[in-house]
Parts: sequence; structure tokens; C-alpha cells
Amino acid sequence: MSWQTPERKSYDIVIIGGAVMGSSTAFWLRKLGFDGSVLVVEMDPSYENTSTARTNSCIRQQFTNPLNVQISQFSAHFIKNAAEEMGDERVPDIHFQPYGYMYLAGDASRADDLRERAKLQRDMGAATEVLNPEELAQRYPFYNLEDIAVGTINLRDEGYFDGGTLFEWMRRLARERGVEYCTNKAVGITKDGQRVTKVELASGEEIACGQVLNAAGPRAATVASMVGIELPVEPRKRYTWIFSAEEPLDRELPLTIDPSGVHVRQDGPQTYLAGATPEIDPAVDPMDFTMTDDTWIEKAWPAIAHRIPAFERIRIISEWAGHYEYNTFDHNALLGSHPDAENMTFINGFSGHGLQQSVSMGRGTAEWLMHGSYQSLDLSPFAVTRVAEGRKFIEQAVI
Repeated sequence: MSWQTPERKSYDIVIIGGAVMGSSTAFWLRKLGFDGSVLVVEMDPSYENTSTARTNSCIRQQFTNPLNVQISQFSAHFIKNAAEEMGDERVPDIHFQPYGYMYLAGDASRADDLRERAKLQRDMGAATEVLNPEELAQRYPFYNLEDIAVGTINLRDEGYFDGGTLFEWMRRLARERGVEYCTNKAVGITKDGQRVTKVELASGEEIACGQVLNAAGPRAATVASMVGIELPVEPRKRYTWIFSAEEPLDRELPLTIDPSGVHVRQDGPQTYLAGATPEIDPAVDPMDFTMTDDTWIEKAWPAIAHRIPAFERIRIISEWAGHYEYNTFDHNALLGSHPDAENMTFINGFSGHGLQQSVSMGRGTAEWLMHGSYQSLDLSPFAVTRVAEGRKFIEQAVI
């Protein structure tokens, strides 16, 4: 790798990681009026192996924690009004396909949970509907419902969006507005007492800084360890398959979360996307993107064919592995600063919610860097300090 040398020896803010969280924060810093110097250090300028590039790019409001619902609602508004929100008429319309998420419950207890969740979501302005098997069969006759008690779906501001375009324009506008991006790698951090003073780069430079943002995705724990902080974030593999069906469905397929945990959705006019978690789910090397046949053969395809019999005859077109930046503590974001490194801010641990939450989280993190507090949506329940306190952020709807 040929590393770049930063233009300056000192920056007000150094952001470690330039994928969607780092770039969203950089974009919001400029949008909110921060005029100091900002450096984004990113080791892979192609972003090919980032969680951002290997996401399934969906957004939902069907969460159980009200704050997660609010975050997605703002994100959906921003995505649908991108040119206005970004302040640039060149920004194209970001494709948004609101086919919704369909959660299916296989027993009475799970059905009661979905009903309670739907009520909370509707109370917050979401359009979540509860459908009994007869209603499900009428709207979506392709489902096998013999073992389904109830389903919930929201067809407003929930579904697929073009996350690649969103990321590209946040990064582009951040650069055009004076944020420097540098192809390099943070390999060490110097502290003086409880404050970070320098970031050491793979190219040998030591860059002085006023503040540091850890936006390193699945590598976040490595960056935190440079200042003596143990962060419960690790790379976990998640598999995706694109397939065609010999008998395509006659209507759009919502992102369907089967009771087995496998999910499947429409991907194109006659193609579909499926995702699954491996049965054995260890931490992996950040550069391990190998696929295994077992998860598809033993878990994903049997669940899909059972739920949608038309998918018994399908053909895989492409497949890939991506990484969740998995928060092993409670599967939700870790934000804000830590007393052991007062001027290091965290934006990590999204556990699969990252792209859809990036707009809100980047805005909040920019506010934190500028003011030391959240100015719009109060994100303090995500504080990284909750790990040491043993205070979990409870979110039951984790896929």
C-alpha cells in the first residue's frame, strides 16, 4: 500500500475511518458550521472491504426502543429529501423502495411481542400494521402460513434505499467543503494524561490533534486499545445471496424476517436477496470475507423454500460475505467520549444498523465534537460509558 502524507502536521479533529460513519460525521461538521481543520484517515480508498460497501442497504422503523425509531424516521426524511438536506442541487434523488419489512411470528408468545411493538411504533408515527394469517394470505398469497400466527409490516419509509449514493455524496461534499481525506492507517495514539495528543500513521508521521473520532468500523476495538480502552466490538460475518427464481412472484416481496432468522427480499424486477447469520458466529479477521456453503445449504435455502414454496427452484447469481461491527455487550451503538481518553469520541458497534442510522448518528456525533453535547436528538443513552456501568441499551428487534 502506498500511503499518503497529510497536508498538515496538526488538525482540530482527526477521524479514523472514512466509510459511512466517518464521512457522515465529516459532512455534518461542515453542514453545522464547524470551520476548523478536519482530517479523515482511511486505509482503503476503494472502500471495497468496508461494512458500508457490503451492506444490504435497508431501513426500518420496526424497532422496540423509541430512540431507534426516531433515528430511522429522521434518516428516512433525509434520504427522501437528500438534495435539500445536503444543501446541493447536484445531489440526485436517492432511490427508495418502500416495500417494508415483514416480521413473521411463529407462535402466540412471539405474536404478542409483535403486537406490542407495533403499538409502540404507531404511537411514534410509524405506519406498522398487524396482519392475521387470513390478511397475510390475501395480500401476499405466496407465503406458506401453516406455522405463522401473525405478521407486521410498515409500507411507509421502510424498505430498500441506495446507500451507495448516500455515502458517496456525504463523502464528496465533505471533501469539497474542506475536509481532507488521506489514504493512510492509524497505528498508534499518544496520550498525555487523559487526553489524546497525537495519532501515529503507518507512513511514520505523528499528527497532532485536538480531538479524535474512532470511526473504524469492525476495527474499532483495535483503535480503542491504542488508548487503553477495551471496546466490546468485533467483526462478525454475515452472508448475502442474490438469486433468481424459476417462478418469480407476481408482486414485490417485502424484506421478510422468517422465524428462523433468515431474511429475504425483492432485489430487482425478477431477482431476490437473502441474508443469514452462520450458526457458529465467532469473531473473524477483518479481511476474512470467505463464503461457506453450509449456511446456504443447511439454513438459508431450506427456510426460504419453506416460507415461499415458489422459491424451491432458484439459481444463485452472486454471493458475498460482509462484516457487522458487532457490539457483544448489547448490539447497539457506542457513542460519545470516555473518561480514559477525554477527547476521543466513539461512533462504533452498530451491529447491522449502521447504514440506516448513519445520517442521525453522524449529525449527533458532529454536535458532540462541536459542543460536547447533543443538540437535536438526544443520543446520550448510547454512551460508550454504559459498558463499564453495566447498563445495557435494550433493543429486541435485532436481525
